[in-house]
Amino acid sequence: MSGEVNDYINREISWLSFNERVLQEAKDPSVPLLERLKFLGIFSSNLDEFFSVRVGTLQRMIDAGVKSNAMVSASPKNIMKEVHHKVLRLRDDFDGVFAELTREMEENDIIIVDETELNEDQSSFIEQYFQEKVRPRLIPVMLKDIPDFPYLKNQVIYLVIDVRKRWDPNASKFALIEVPADVLPRFIMLPESGDKKCVIMLDDIIRFGLKDIFSTFEYDFIEAYTIKLTRDAELDIDDDVTKSFFEKVSESLEERKRGQPVRFVYDRNMPYYLLDFILKRLGIQKFENLVPGGKYHNAKDFMNFPKIGPSSFYYEKKPSLPHKDLVSHKSIFAAIRSGDILLHYPYQSFDHFIDLLREAAIDPNVSSIKVTLYRVARNSNVINALINAIKNGKKVTVVIELQARFDEESNIYWTQKLEQAGARIIDGVPGLKVHSKLCHITRNEGNELVHYSCIGTGNFNESTARLYCDHMIMTKDPDLTFEVDKIFDFFAHNYKVYDYKHLIVSPLQMRNVFEQYIENEIENTKAGKPAYIHAKMNSLVDSRMINKLYDASNAGVRIKLIVRGICSLVPGVKDQSENIEVISIVDKYLEHSRIFIFCNDGDEKYYISSADWMVRNLDRRVEVATPIYDRSIQKELKEYMELQFLDNTKARIINEHQDNHYKRDGDGSFRAQEDIYDYLEKELATGDT
Repeated sequence: MSGEVNDYINREISWLSFNERVLQEAKDPSVPLLERLKFLGIFSSNLDEFFSVRVGTLQRMIDAGVKSNAMVSASPKNIMKEVHHKVLRLRDDFDGVFAELTREMEENDIIIVDETELNEDQSSFIEQYFQEKVRPRLIPVMLKDIPDFPYLKNQVIYLVIDVRKRWDPNASKFALIEVPADVLPRFIMLPESGDKKCVIMLDDIIRFGLKDIFSTFEYDFIEAYTIKLTRDAELDIDDDVTKSFFEKVSESLEERKRGQPVRFVYDRNMPYYLLDFILKRLGIQKFENLVPGGKYHNAKDFMNFPKIGPSSFYYEKKPSLPHKDLVSHKSIFAAIRSGDILLHYPYQSFDHFIDLLREAAIDPNVSSIKVTLYRVARNSNVINALINAIKNGKKVTVVIELQARFDEESNIYWTQKLEQAGARIIDGVPGLKVHSKLCHITRNEGNELVHYSCIGTGNFNESTARLYCDHMIMTKDPDLTFEVDKIFDFFAHNYKVYDYKHLIVSPLQMRNVFEQYIENEIENTKAGKPAYIHAKMNSLVDSRMINKLYDASNAGVRIKLIVRGICSLVPGVKDQSENIEVISIVDKYLEHSRIFIFCNDGDEKYYISSADWMVRNLDRRVEVATPIYDRSIQKELKEYMELQFLDNTKARIINEHQDNHYKRDGDGSFRAQEDIYDYLEKELATGDT
């Protein structure tokens, strides 16, 4: 079938609906108190990235005069208006949730105070803190004394200062101060007041010191209002053949810092004359995305709110479980030789992968390690293990993606470190991002070379592995490891394209293979055979894949999907998608894995993958889906999916209305992230497979 506009949910609107699910977690009274505050931070961080990336793209289309586009399924101008309307509603919801949370915190003796609420001891503390820590970092700019408005950095908080003479408006002064939250903590603990734990924000410490900063002026009134500008964060990579790709990315990062404005947030209590002055000087009076907000911006900093209060204010910290097949083996290579191993993060320990790299680094029989890196931890044990392997004489090849959005600078840094250590660096494939998660280790065993491969759904990153739900298979299956080796050949020599029989690789054949699997289910249901598709992914946007799923639904194939984020497919529509159910799970961990199960007339096909069903993943990135051949691991994955489908606590129903109703069916209470941990813990205790 051919898709019409109303066959799809616009991806921008669907993404905002996903972020609304994050905000629901902040609203949920069953979520521990200070975890709810963190969800406000996640919501804010998500919204910042949305404006930097997605709204930036929409603005480019509008500026280019694009009337409609397949990427947005409608007029970019109309979508921008709808985005603006929804963002304002979410902003109001956010303010309401924040007010409720601060009230509940006060009831529990955690007080966020401002500069007007300090007692004598706290005032003395803040006076000293301001003079010693804050004032040396401040550079006030007098706005009426300079011809051009200062350049506003992307996503940085500024205070606009109104210094006024009551009876002489011409003598008033306007100033701008950058809040130095990149070098100072946003939240500062104050001396306790009885049983109360008091916290003040850096913004209010600056407000406290305004009289000191502007003491040389005569004034009757002084007040500070927050503003923040969000800029387009897409990179433009030029085609200058005289420059290395490394140089191009580095230069593009500098250009990003000066990207076009896509959102201006301001304190809604700012007087009109001051707001008008700023907008005129910035040249954005007719700007679409002017967002009135509260006194405080960059609420993403709530993710780093001081850890105070009892343990009941936080989620229980459950220890990462060891894998049942790795407990009894001193050597991870020996364990893998006994059979494939599937790791489930964050329930099981990422240390198993680190231990594999460390073992490989000192094993005299290991000759080489090859790995793809997209995002790594700030203090990466993965990098340390690779450098150690180089020092021990191993050949180390690293395919590092310099265009990993918002991690470009970090990846440039690690590229330099690895090159200095002696690694062979491959900076991706021209025209394609390398998003696959692959590690390939070659070992001499007897008279032959034996290959071990790790294929995952998430990054080799010990920090995110504690927060993201992902999977990684460790295998020495010769069919799989041979093809992983061929992918690394392709990275080194882009003309070497292999016809993969086991792995599914984009952009070479992933789209076609998955379409064929769906078609196979259609043919089976027409023949009266069992047919179903169970899939889990982060985003479902690609119109061709959606249309194929619509075709399958109309043929009678039962389709159950778990889509965490953007879902452009409209489920449950008669004669289009009535056999398709979609849920989204938002809980304490970020659902990130991609799992695909096809009935295949009872001989089920199982895959885990690094790729969502989006155009970029299927056509513009190197992605890998690996089959799961081990029957016991297939059973484990099926149980994993069933526990997710059963969730009636944190699962939301995705529908055409985007209203995010919680799924509340079934007998008993099910919460996937808790139930999966319990399942794996029981498996560990019993040794069952």
